[in-house]
Amino acid sequence: MNIAIGCDEAACDLKNAVKQHLLAQGHEITDFGTHDNQPVLYPNIGIAVAEAIVQGQHERGILLCGTGIGMAISANKVAGIRAAQAHDTYSAERASRSNDAQIITLGSRVIGVELAKAIVDRFLGATFDGGRSALKIDAITDYERSQASPPREPDA
Repeated sequence: MNIAIGCDEAACDLKNAVKQHLLAQGHEITDFGTHDNQPVLYPNIGIAVAEAIVQGQHERGILLCGTGIGMAISANKVAGIRAAQAHDTYSAERASRSNDAQIITLGSRVIGVELAKAIVDRFLGATFDGGRSALKIDAITDYERSQASPPREPDA
C-alpha cells in the first residue's frame, strides 16, 4: 500500500518506529516530516498529507503528534478527508470500516510503540463496510460540498 506519514517534533521517534514497521511489511512510504525534534507547525504537515491523499498520490495516511488531536483537526480541514484519532485497535478498525477514514492519527504521549504498530496494522487491514455507513458518509460529503446546514431529523 502507498502510505503518507507525517508528524510534529513530539512524535518523531514514534513516527520513525511506525515507518520502519511498515517498510518491513513492504509498504511504500512517503515521509512528510518532520525529521528531527525541532519545533514545527504541525498543521502544515497534517494538511500536506491530507492534500496528497485527496489528490490520489497516496491510499492512506498516518499522522502523529503529542495527542493525535491537532493532526486530526488539521487534516479534517481538507475537503474530502476523514481523519480519525485512535488509541486502540478497535477504534482504528472502526475508523476504516464505519467511517471510511483515509487517515489515522496517533498521540506519542498517549500510546507506545507496540500499540501504535498494532493500531496501524488494524487500520490498514480494514476496508469500508458500506451499507448504512455509506449513507452517513454521503451526508457528510454533501454538507462539505454545500456548506449548508445538515438535514435535521423530522420532529417526532
